[in-house]
Amino acid sequence: MRKKLFLLAAALFLTLTASAQFEEEKVYVGGSLTGLDLNYNGNNGFSFGVQARGGYFLEDNWLVLGQVAFEHSGHKTVPDYISVGAGLRYYIVQNGLFLGANCNFVHAYHNYNDLMPGLEIGYAFFISKTVTIEPSVYYNQSFKNHADFSTVGLKLGVGIYI
Repeated sequence: MRKKLFLLAAALFLTLTASAQFEEEKVYVGGSLTGLDLNYNGNNGFSFGVQARGGYFLEDNWLVLGQVAFEHSGHKTVPDYISVGAGLRYYIVQNGLFLGANCNFVHAYHNYNDLMPGLEIGYAFFISKTVTIEPSVYYNQSFKNHADFSTVGLKLGVGIYI
């Protein structure tokens, strides 16, 4: 019985700590790693990506994001690419569960340009009052070449809520 009460109190504490971070006018800065063979597309091969994000809470639980990313693939037919985009995140539960939608302009080095909307679902695990570890699952849809470049993957990020 004591163990259950302790777990309930700990969960309540984490929920209360997290809720203050998703308030209007807070700032978000984050980065993430993608790939590491944890994604899939039609040209499956080794891939590694890094992403930087910055955002602002327009209202409680609503985060507007800007992002820039670099993706490297070791596969000869898949070029490295950079992307720039914007997105929106909604924190469903005050303890960190979020849904995200974004749209990115992708430019690859062999004159390949694409507009790729994406969806993401993840969780912000608070390791301190302002720092989170944010695992998420994402899907990016390629309009130009769906079979080869649309991607499903896992992302591991770190976020700071100021």
